[in-house]
Amino acid sequence: MTANQLSIKSKKFLDDLRVYLFSSGKNDREIREITEELEDHLYEAEQNGKSIDQIVGASPKEYMMSISSEMKTDYRAWAKYIPLIIVGSLSYFVFGDLIHGTLSYSLLKIIGSIVYSILFLCGVMIAFRYIARNQFSRIREFFILLVPVFMGMLFIGGILFVDSIYKTMIIDFGMIGSWVIGLFLLCFIILFSVWAKTAILPVTLLALHLPTYLLSFTSFNVVTQLFTSTVITYVCIGLYLVYMVKKEKRNKEIIE
Repeated sequence: MTANQLSIKSKKFLDDLRVYLFSSGKNDREIREITEELEDHLYEAEQNGKSIDQIVGASPKEYMMSISSEMKTDYRAWAKYIPLIIVGSLSYFVFGDLIHGTLSYSLLKIIGSIVYSILFLCGVMIAFRYIARNQFSRIREFFILLVPVFMGMLFIGGILFVDSIYKTMIIDFGMIGSWVIGLFLLCFIILFSVWAKTAILPVTLLALHLPTYLLSFTSFNVVTQLFTSTVITYVCIGLYLVYMVKKEKRNKEIIE
């Protein structure tokens, strides 16, 4: 492997290309083959005193779009992400509600949550594609990625507002039904984490709900509990992400 010997500009371009092709629905194996081949070309070019611009041209955006147009979209592989995203996002709400009792949702909330999951996935993928092909700074990338997050929050807020005005059928799952759903989602999270080889979903769920649950047994007032649980949540998720970044960096160093 030669990635550690490439220039910073070439490394960033390869990372952006991977993100762009992935968010365009291309096959993982083909993405890996193309980026590894391009990595070798960039390495040889830089060894001969050439810059990345002489390989990909003056417009990295057009180069990425050209490669993407020559690859087939892997609809079958992408189709599996939709139920994963839907079930994964629903688990955040369900486990939070299970802590406080049984599950009971209006039909509008259920449909709205499913639509939100799909729209959020599409929004994030569009943001990734836009960032990758335009070569923005890290700070600007961060703010662009906040757009689908805020749009999702507005959508959920709109659903809750409409639900408070227009009443739809309430589905009460009861004690048994609630625990069956909780058990199903727990099995899904375990299997998904093993399949994806990442613990991001269970770690995020624990960081979101465990502090709130434990703080409910304290004598703190509601505002203090909310503030403290929020801080703990962000600290836990932040520490996990730092750990994953360092782990990934060590793995790359070992491979290279």
